Amino acid sequence: MAYDRTLITGVILAGGQATRMGGNDKGLSLLAGKPMIEYVIADISPQVGNLLINANRSDAVYRQYGFPVIHDLRANFAGPLAGIAAAMMHTSSELLLTTPCDSPCLPKDLAERLFQQLTVTDADVCVAHDGNQLQPIFGLFHQRLMPGIQQFLDSGDRKLKLWLQKQKLAITDFSDCPDAFTNVNTQAERECLEQQLADSSG
Repeated sequence: MAYDRTLITGVILAGGQATRMGGNDKGLSLLAGKPMIEYVIADISPQVGNLLINANRSDAVYRQYGFPVIHDLRANFAGPLAGIAAAMMHTSSELLLTTPCDSPCLPKDLAERLFQQLTVTDADVCVAHDGNQLQPIFGLFHQRLMPGIQQFLDSGDRKLKLWLQKQKLAITDFSDCPDAFTNVNTQAERECLEQQLADSSG
């Protein structure tokens, strides 16, 4: 099957607590004068047919970007799997592309490369590998996984890596662009990335 972006809904996961960023909403934290989620929207929206934002606060601000804002269906910030489950409940697309809100340097062909590997291996989910480690939050998930995700969450588990170990999993090698998965978890990391962006644009 050829890559067709209209088959894919993207979801930007912005529903975490951001404790290492002082509790500030990471997607709205400024990077070089622009909210981080704006970088992610610019990279992801051309790769998918529809786009959702998963957030558990700052609804009004996120809605200004013109995409549906969905909440976790579970309380207490239950992690990325809860956001993925909520997104699956809000789309009829066969495939769901996931990415965090704090990775502003994403590959322009993220969806296509994940799709190709998912199709070739006939897997249920495909995630990125940066050449050093798995990057499980950057993934392409088949809609048929939703019941299993709900069951996993109902059991009290929430760790994405643990859930992935039990799935028909494919992995796409992105070792040619490992910096594309840089994420910003602390103020120090934000400042470092701002400097890198300034250097590359200068």
